[in-house]
Amino acid sequence: MLSKMVFAQEQPLIQIGIKGGSSINKLNTELADLDDKYAIGLHVGGMARVNLGRAYIQGEALFSKRKAALKPQGQTESKLKWNAIDIPVMVGYKIYQQQDMNFRVFAGAVYNYTLNDNLSPLKAIKEGVKHFDKSNVQFTGGLGVDIQRFSIDVRYERGFSDLSKSFKSKPQAFSIGVGYFIF
Repeated sequence: MLSKMVFAQEQPLIQIGIKGGSSINKLNTELADLDDKYAIGLHVGGMARVNLGRAYIQGEALFSKRKAALKPQGQTESKLKWNAIDIPVMVGYKIYQQQDMNFRVFAGAVYNYTLNDNLSPLKAIKEGVKHFDKSNVQFTGGLGVDIQRFSIDVRYERGFSDLSKSFKSKPQAFSIGVGYFIF
């Protein structure tokens, strides 16, 4: 009990840090003649957390290099690659808290903006899709652990909306991130 009180007193109200990680991404199309597969991407950026006892609010600004794979029936697989800015905002709760470590659960939303979408497979999709939306809002949720100033998150993301009204695809991703709180 005393260690919980010491940790709560030592924990700053606001923490700022850096983070990076990897994700596996999928476009998740509903087209019968198009097989979508997971591919690996990377992300790097900054994070800020406001601690409210066991509860917290965390925001991040991440530069992401995403990949996904599409395979039209009877054709070879094409890798889609694009860069994006992701802005997750999450609310979390520390379910186990000790002096140098805590376990967390969190959920929130991610605003995603595609920076470049002019690669050949994506161009082909865009030609068949009117009004491709470069912005997407996603749900995110996951588990995390903090050990001293280090933070490790495992999360799932799923799009709330389709990439376009005429192209049924809600992107999804699983990711792992490692961060370090500087302050």
